[in-house]
Amino acid sequence: MNLLILGSGAREHALAVKLSQSPLISKTFVAPGNGGTESEFTNLPIDPLDFESIANAISAQQIEMVVIGPEQPLVEGLIDYFENHPDPKLKKVHFIGPNKACAALEGSKDFSKQVMFEAGIPTAKARVFTLPDWNELVQYIDNHPLPVVIKADGLAAGKGVAVCSNRDEAIQFAASVLKDHAFGEGNSSVLVEEFLDGIEVSMFVLTDGIHYQLLPEAKDYKRIFDNDLGPNTGGMGSVSPVGFVDETFKAKVKDRIIDPLFKTLNFRGLSYKGFLFIGLMKVGDDPFVIEFNARLGDPETQTILQRMEGDFALALLSLKSQTLDQVEFTVKKSAAATVVMCAENYPDTPSKGDEITFILDSDALGKVFHAGTHKKGGKLATAGGRVLSCTAEGETLVKAISNAYQTLEQVDFRGMQYRQDIGLDVIEKRS
Repeated sequence: MNLLILGSGAREHALAVKLSQSPLISKTFVAPGNGGTESEFTNLPIDPLDFESIANAISAQQIEMVVIGPEQPLVEGLIDYFENHPDPKLKKVHFIGPNKACAALEGSKDFSKQVMFEAGIPTAKARVFTLPDWNELVQYIDNHPLPVVIKADGLAAGKGVAVCSNRDEAIQFAASVLKDHAFGEGNSSVLVEEFLDGIEVSMFVLTDGIHYQLLPEAKDYKRIFDNDLGPNTGGMGSVSPVGFVDETFKAKVKDRIIDPLFKTLNFRGLSYKGFLFIGLMKVGDDPFVIEFNARLGDPETQTILQRMEGDFALALLSLKSQTLDQVEFTVKKSAAATVVMCAENYPDTPSKGDEITFILDSDALGKVFHAGTHKKGGKLATAGGRVLSCTAEGETLVKAISNAYQTLEQVDFRGMQYRQDIGLDVIEKRS
């Protein structure tokens, strides 16, 4: 079958590489893709939010399966568009992702909290405020224990969260969301949330609406600078496995979070299909939910796919017949790590158009997945904030991290920046 992957990041590049290894896949298209996917697959110059153009491309290229990488098409109803399309042939195309109602778990943090509270899922206490509530919001922050977490309610490209150590910082961030519309007009409310003190981990679920399976976990690193300093980004790196995610911890996640979530969604008449990202905080020995996302994470995808064996395309295809329980995942005992290389001045005003040089064979120790790249005059150049992801495996996490950094040393472009401490905290906790 022909496959279409929607998106332009390193996550989509990694998915294209993994899925194209399946004998089920004849040809792989990426829309709009990047400089890396252009070299390995076929890019289509289509905006993932242009549903009509996607439909035309599906028909023209005889595409049978579509994997949606980013969240916005899901939140805006891409799945619903095709489920209700008048063309019966388009209704038969297999899409990987939840419908608009289920994608609201990511599209609205308020909705997500309501579902969690209804399901009894362990999560931080929170209250929602809009601009007309401004005076009440300020008073609530004044009386709230510090640190306090302020979240934009809607989509914010992973940057709409601030952990604030004082009231002025909290009020300033809330004002940036509600008054300055820093994350778009759609973010008309904020959540003021209690701070959970613990260790973060990302866990991933694949579900066909009846059955689900856990994918490998990962730990990601959001802040731009070493030691978790500086502003939040879309993600600066990730590692897998995470030592404390043992069978006991997984059982708690299933019993206290995943099962109650799907039960509550089903009670509301919602059937969740596709990927579910669970952002967790380990507080003591117990998991608490920070957020749900309606898709795979970036850069976690680049990392966890390296640890998965078997035909991933077959697993995704089973979602259509709701036979995921008949597909067995095999997770390698090896480790994997990803280090993200960013443009100068990221995340504020990233430089673009800088030529990228691969000094040696980029696949010597790991794989370089492209994100913010494009071809410029026949040469590869930067085209966005997160430019490349350097991903590698190793028998141990120490070796995987070392291989990822050695892969990174083979790449160069003006002003590139990256964290030098990816995974070190996990290694230190093990030793």
